[in-house]
Amino acid sequence: MRRFAALYQALDASTATGAKLAALVAYLRAAPPDDAAWAVSFLAGGRPRQVVPTALVRRVARELAGLPEWLFDASYQAAGDLAETIALVLPPPRRASDEPLAHWVGQRLLPLRGQPPELQAAALREAFDELDAGGRFLLVKLIGGGFRVGVARLLVQRAVAELAGLDPKEVALRMMGWADSRAAPDAARWRELVAPHAAATDAGRPYPFFLAHPLQADPAALGPVGGWIAEWKYDGVRAQIVRRAGQAWIWSRGEELVTERFPEAVEFARALPDGSVLDGELVAWRDGDDRPAPFALLQRRLGRKTLTRRLLAELPVRFLAFDLLELDGADWRARPQHERRAALAALLPASQLAPVLDAADWATLAARREEARRRGVEGLMLKQRDARYGQGRTRADGVWWKWKLDPLRVDAVLVHAQAGHGRRAGLYTDYGFALWNRAPRDAAEAAAVVDAIVRRAPPDPQGLQLVPFAKAYSGLTDAEFRAVDREIRAQTLDKFGPVRSVRPTLVFEIGFEGVQPSARHRSGLAVRFPRMLRIRHDKPLHEADSLPALRALLDPG
Repeated sequence: MRRFAALYQALDASTATGAKLAALVAYLRAAPPDDAAWAVSFLAGGRPRQVVPTALVRRVARELAGLPEWLFDASYQAAGDLAETIALVLPPPRRASDEPLAHWVGQRLLPLRGQPPELQAAALREAFDELDAGGRFLLVKLIGGGFRVGVARLLVQRAVAELAGLDPKEVALRMMGWADSRAAPDAARWRELVAPHAAATDAGRPYPFFLAHPLQADPAALGPVGGWIAEWKYDGVRAQIVRRAGQAWIWSRGEELVTERFPEAVEFARALPDGSVLDGELVAWRDGDDRPAPFALLQRRLGRKTLTRRLLAELPVRFLAFDLLELDGADWRARPQHERRAALAALLPASQLAPVLDAADWATLAARREEARRRGVEGLMLKQRDARYGQGRTRADGVWWKWKLDPLRVDAVLVHAQAGHGRRAGLYTDYGFALWNRAPRDAAEAAAVVDAIVRRAPPDPQGLQLVPFAKAYSGLTDAEFRAVDREIRAQTLDKFGPVRSVRPTLVFEIGFEGVQPSARHRSGLAVRFPRMLRIRHDKPLHEADSLPALRALLDPG
């Protein structure tokens, strides 16, 4: 544990790729096999499930530090990170632990899940009394399931490849499934990963996913349109279907095995010939509809622990294939895109394929792209005809582009703010925005509402109001965040824990991918992927948008 904590700190402190690679190789070379297995799993994106409630971790740490709740909370707000706060406020440990990472995870942390709170609290006190500040920081991250570190998965693969003397592409293939929380890493998996020759592998293992780049420029710069295959970009769950050894497996792009969540995809897979692997998208699509359902409906299904017959009937899922990675047990990834696509079309009926769009020129394809929102999709995928199926977001094997529609937009008013985390700790960077419940008649009516807010007067249920509708924390430059932070501090009306209520003074243009009715939101609407596009210094408050304007953008279907 102590050595993995030191590695974490070294990776977090450095921005040099060479230094990070050297630190990874040195750690893996010295670590016992089971420690190396857990380390690679965490560093490559594996997320340990939360084993102890956050509130209990905070209470135990606060009691050990001898701090009143208000002072602990103030320290947390200043540090911006719970693990860092706990590492800083706890007294020095009275004894040292040299137990390895695998022992801490397998024998001390994972068994805490589901235990009575008093046993969890006792285990936490014992652990905090054995670890130094770095170990405590790492422990809280692992306990809460919030482990993050500034190292790319590709760099971890390079480190394993350098250590084992293997091709990084072979390591990438062997590492598929390491992020799945249900397959605990161990010494045997580590030895298989670094073996000189590939051993008999799990029949259900998928291939590394090939990822697309966002297209910001004019697509005409890509050359003739005939050099590209265009498909609709669906808004669902990216997945691979693996059909081998008479069985079927469904893997998400996050390397989570989701077979049990999608029985429709399993039924689809059973019709495939053995030795097949397909790449595609899982989308919610009701029988008889001419377009997929919004992603919000698919989320409802993803959030359920139990898939009842009623839920499966109300929210059926369809797998739309768009690539062929393996056929009859042979790896097809090195074949050109157009060849893989032709073989896929010969394998499946058109209803099971993501359709290809024909266009004589880019202008025609751009016109088709404008149909995307009406069709319930996000835009277009552009795939180089001669591209091989690469690994990750690379251009070495060709390229895929996602040519998404421009976001929907509204102008909203900043009304709440909360401090950020990490390097944004100490700055108010997480904002809550509101829209008028109707368009104000004029500037005077809007000013009267602001005056009532400042006086803490209750809103008139029948009158003009500002109604919160979304939160956003991305899209501004560091300089803009600092400027807004100063305005927030100057215009604060109330404090509710870490949240500040702010006198409405600023209008922002907010972009988002879609909007749906929502009973959970006061506005009655929920927007998808909200972010700040710009500060509208040119727009007065009374010209900010209203809920009816947002409702007019509702996704059909």
